[in-house]
Amino acid sequence: MLRLTQIIRNLFLRIEGLFGILFQSISNFFGNLFGFFGKLFGFSQSGYFLESDGAQDVKQASAKQPIETNRDNIAKIPATNRRRSNAKLDDYYLNMARDVKKN
Repeated sequence: MLRLTQIIRNLFLRIEGLFGILFQSISNFFGNLFGFFGKLFGFSQSGYFLESDGAQDVKQASAKQPIETNRDNIAKIPATNRRRSNAKLDDYYLNMARDVKKN
């Protein structure tokens, strides 16, 4: 029974990979098509979606006003101590690695 489930899982993985490759190529095709028409109609120019410089200066000037924050209302986060690592567990893995390296 385990062999059958393994075959089914591998089948689904292969089908998923096939669809990924097929849909990627279809997606690239449409991307290239829309990119061509975008360049043809001038949508690739950097200033196309931007407003005039005068409108941007007004927005930037209004955004530069300082925002006041009250430091007393900020929640104070208590400092937590760092947990010590389990030295016995570390020694176990170090010894296992040494044994594997020897063999």
